[in-house]
Amino acid sequence: VKRLLSRKEINPNFKDGFGQTPLSWAAKNGHMDVVKLLLATAGVNADFRSSSGQTPLSLTAENGHLGVVKLLLATASVNTDSKDFRGWTLVLEVAREGRTDIVKLLLATASVDANSKD
Repeated sequence: VKRLLSRKEINPNFKDGFGQTPLSWAAKNGHMDVVKLLLATAGVNADFRSSSGQTPLSLTAENGHLGVVKLLLATASVNTDSKDFRGWTLVLEVAREGRTDIVKLLLATASVDANSKD
C-alpha cells in the first residue's frame, strides 16, 4: 500500500463501484495500519461520504473497530454529526448495532451533538 501511495498517478480518494475509497474500506475492515498510512497521505479525505452518506468513521463504528474510531476522531477532520441517506446520525447507527463502547466514546466527544434529531 505504501509503495502504491508513493506513485504520483495514484488517487488516494479514488471511488470504486460501491462508492467507497481506500480509506473507507480500510476503516470498515478495521485495518489500523492501513488507515494510519492513508491518513498520513497528502490529500486524503478523511470525511469522504459515499452515495449512501456513509463515511470512514461511520463504517468503522458500525463494525465495532474502536481503535480505528479513536484514530479517526483524533484527526479533527471528520464530521461526527453527519447523517446517512436515511437521515440517521452516527450515534443512532452505532446504538442500533449494539456497540455501547463506541456510543459511550462518541457521546464523550465534544463534537457530537447528543441532542441531534434523526
